Amino acid sequence: MSESALALKLRTAVETRDKLGQLLKLPAPPSSADAQALDFTSNDYLSLARSPELRRLFLERVQTAPQIFGSGGSRLIINPQEHTALEARLAKFFNAPDALVVSSGFDANVAFFSHIPQRGDIIIHDEFIHASIYDGMRSSRAHLLVPFAHNNLTEFRRALRETVEGNPGVAEGTTSVFLVVESVYSMDGSIAPLQLMSDTLEEELPKGNGHLVVDEAHATGVYGPQGRGIVAMCGLEDKCLARLHTFGKALSSTGAVLLSNPLIRKYLAGHGRAFMFTTAPNHTTILSVDCAIDVLESSTGARLQAQLLDTSTYLTTMLRTRLADIPQHIICLPTDLYRPISNNVETLPVTTLPTAIISILTQGAWELSAYLAKRGIIAKPVVFPAVPKDKSRVRLSVNADKTREGADRLINAVIDWAREVEAVYMTSNSADRYARL
Repeated sequence: MSESALALKLRTAVETRDKLGQLLKLPAPPSSADAQALDFTSNDYLSLARSPELRRLFLERVQTAPQIFGSGGSRLIINPQEHTALEARLAKFFNAPDALVVSSGFDANVAFFSHIPQRGDIIIHDEFIHASIYDGMRSSRAHLLVPFAHNNLTEFRRALRETVEGNPGVAEGTTSVFLVVESVYSMDGSIAPLQLMSDTLEEELPKGNGHLVVDEAHATGVYGPQGRGIVAMCGLEDKCLARLHTFGKALSSTGAVLLSNPLIRKYLAGHGRAFMFTTAPNHTTILSVDCAIDVLESSTGARLQAQLLDTSTYLTTMLRTRLADIPQHIICLPTDLYRPISNNVETLPVTTLPTAIISILTQGAWELSAYLAKRGIIAKPVVFPAVPKDKSRVRLSVNADKTREGADRLINAVIDWAREVEAVYMTSNSADRYARL
């Protein structure tokens, strides 16, 4: 039987992307050899997935918990006491008026941006915001979606002023403007200048119709007092309409919490389809998140946070130094990582903080990843469409259990690969083999 029209179109699309090296696909499950490799792929920033303390706390809690399986359905049908208790704790921990626990950060962003901006409102956003925010915005009733160049304060101010000038309701205070950013961006590890952005929003919209919304997914557990994020580190809790903290990265669980006020919580519970028609997180998840917060509040959390930032600082500094004399068209770091950095998070502007996300830019991302794998190091390539076509990279995610010795092993392998590519590039008559470089 011949292939259906649908199957033919799907197969053609898959094969085309595969030939271009742009096909995103599930990796093979880890092998026994992978278990011994040096892994720089996981977003388990604090290494809590392997934490003896978190394991002990969780097992103790499971033994006495009245329920550990399932949740019973949507929160609109059944609202377990454990879920509301965790929300109360998270609201207090993050210094927020209210909290809403959801099944995933993706669901939270889709629900919020689909429903909170009202008809005629305007959303100004960083061009690098997460796909889930884009999906939510596309479903929203907002009148305009206005992007600005990544982390560019000049471009943000220009976009905001043009919005005020072109929309009378904004100047009058009857039209709301949402500024949407991530505190830490997942591909470049760049950090938003939240304080300056918040100040600008207030200056340009003095009638209070400017609303800051921050996705803190990659900052949770890593920055700020007890890992409360960049917003808390800057003391901007009262300046944010909403913050998103996810549980699937530094907290080694699943789900997320949307921090806002009681009115927005009530509105989303009754309007947010991504929340209304989704089964609530199971009791096991609620227990694990509660235990992870215990760790963040303990000396163990502070120690893991310090270890992570120390290794991240070392790795970035050494990569920057060792890559300095290699042509940037072969390999380089993102612009942000060439700025001075320090692990003294209490005294520095946030844009100079070390980052646990370090991308190595190269058009030979697949080749570099394969080379590292042969050296017992796991680091995955990220290519178009996940990033722009000219920004292919190998993305490193540093965890608290990584050491300076492990960082040196990675750096040496990266430099060896780059030297080999440089030698081929310089000696080849046409350099066809490495045309992409």
